[in-house]
Amino acid sequence: MEEESVEKNRLRKEMLGRRSSLSLQAVIEKSNLIRKNLFALPQFEVAKVVMFYVAKDNEVRTGEMIKESLRMGKTVAVPITRVKERNLVPSLLTDYDLELAPGTYRILEPKEEYIRPISPQEIDLVIVPAVAFDHRGSRLGFGGGFYDNFLRQVPPKTIRIGLAFQLQMVEGLPSQEKDERVNIIVTEEGVLILLTSRGEGDII
Repeated sequence: MEEESVEKNRLRKEMLGRRSSLSLQAVIEKSNLIRKNLFALPQFEVAKVVMFYVAKDNEVRTGEMIKESLRMGKTVAVPITRVKERNLVPSLLTDYDLELAPGTYRILEPKEEYIRPISPQEIDLVIVPAVAFDHRGSRLGFGGGFYDNFLRQVPPKTIRIGLAFQLQMVEGLPSQEKDERVNIIVTEEGVLILLTSRGEGDII
């Protein structure tokens, strides 16, 4: 367990270094390609209720994805971080520019007057961030366990899609049974569909 933790910390530092090396222009350009790849997915097209993370720093930008999803008529939720419980509460969002303000860890969250919690059971598709992903759908987060805890609450039928720049993809991540995986990974170079929760995937 301790060796795994040390390895995860080493990988986390390395991958964050890779991501921070991207210029703002590269982040925007790659994020636009990722948005196109995501929106072309049939799984995304049919989803009525979608939960997005709100990007910060050099994460794949989700602002335009959220705005476009709202224009398409989708119901959009974003997470509110509950530090004490190490969990996320999905809250409905109707206006990206009006309703968000810096919250926990400086991540944009709904202002108090715009908090509209919904049940994780209502979500058709979750957009998941990570420091790194591997080709089995395993993810390396920041170590807080927030998304692992949240993903255990969504129904098995809920599609989990990881967004990442190609430089965040690795061959294999140290993982435990309790670590939650994603079903699909979208990068600027393509889409990785995972055949099973434990199997390999096809790139399309």
